[in-house]
Amino acid sequence: MVERVRHQLFLPRPLSDRLERLAAKPGATKSAILVDALTAWLDRRGTSELEDRFALRLDRLSNAIGRIERDGHVVLETLALFIRFELAIQAPLAENDQAGRAIARQRFDAFITQVARQVATGKRTLGGGEGDR
Repeated sequence: MVERVRHQLFLPRPLSDRLERLAAKPGATKSAILVDALTAWLDRRGTSELEDRFALRLDRLSNAIGRIERDGHVVLETLALFIRFELAIQAPLAENDQAGRAIARQRFDAFITQVARQVATGKRTLGGGEGDR
């Protein structure tokens, strides 16, 4: 059995009357009601302390995710505008221009290889230090 400590409390009359009515029910005691109420209050308070402790960290993570999302949108918009620009200024290849298509295929393969290399090594072309060009 858990050791019990006696406490003397002063309650406002309306609260005391409510406690008396609850304790009058079969199987209920004032001590049990107060233990349950105090336990629930302290548990909620502990949850609040955890929230307070992690709130700053969660706010920082939320801000970082927001910046990443914004940067992703900037990158996608930049890529879309670049593709639109390139398609607008490049003359289409003739149906039978196999040499032009072979060069385009080689350039595309070189581009994909370079992207894969940059991603694999963690180098960044813009704002990344070593990989700047």
